[in-house]
Amino acid sequence: MFKTGGGTPKLLSTSIDERLAAMGALIEPLPCRFDCDHEYETAVSSGTQEHLNNIRRVLQKLKEANLKLSPSKCHLFRREVTYLGHIISAEGVRTYPDKISAVKNWKSPTDVHQLRSFLGLCTYYRKFVKDFPTIARPLHKLTEARPKFIWTDECNNTFNKLKDSLTSAPILAYPETGKQFILDTDASRESIGAVLSQEIDGQERVIAYFSKCLSRPERNYCVTRKELLAIVKAVEHFHPYLYGRRFLLRTDHASLIWLLNFKKSGRPNSHVDTKATGV
Repeated sequence: MFKTGGGTPKLLSTSIDERLAAMGALIEPLPCRFDCDHEYETAVSSGTQEHLNNIRRVLQKLKEANLKLSPSKCHLFRREVTYLGHIISAEGVRTYPDKISAVKNWKSPTDVHQLRSFLGLCTYYRKFVKDFPTIARPLHKLTEARPKFIWTDECNNTFNKLKDSLTSAPILAYPETGKQFILDTDASRESIGAVLSQEIDGQERVIAYFSKCLSRPERNYCVTRKELLAIVKAVEHFHPYLYGRRFLLRTDHASLIWLLNFKKSGRPNSHVDTKATGV
């Protein structure tokens, strides 16, 4: 175990929090966008001159605090950066090629441990895959406690479909607060899902996906109630984007038009109905 100059053990669990707090206090007064997390400090600018000025301000602050940077770990004037397994650029957020290459070249699992490792990697990028729980469900069922690991044709088809979905994952666009959000929701027998998007530069771009497997009681809901649940859960999930804004909600279930005339009269007959009054 090593110690820093101030005496905090480098491998102590609280050392990262202390570093983040110190960097936050140091950089916060600066008039630039500078984000800190457990691994990176990132300065974001809209142009070259602004970026140069921001870097100068940050370096001056670090110098005043007697802090040093490792040149080999500094990446300046990048149009895209690798960040927590993702590629961040002006165009949007996309999956990291090396990780996706590992998924693409993954051989069919021969035991539960290999399958869980594969699903763990895929789950990290689930926000790039529409209806991820529905696609991956047969594989998740196989990880449950069973006497034998039996790799069926259905499992193999699901395995390949999941790999194809990840290798062809779209670039997720950044939300633009001045434009209307579009929320598409849907429900199936065992899961619900939603897509948050916006019209950007004349085309509809995906901002994020949401999906969730239904519990056993929820799977017994009628179709209309499942579709309603999809709306409720999607609005809850995308609350930071949708709260206080007018947005377009699209669903393929015509029966839900009754929501437009829903009145808070009488006692709601279910948990979903109670939540629906706030949609």
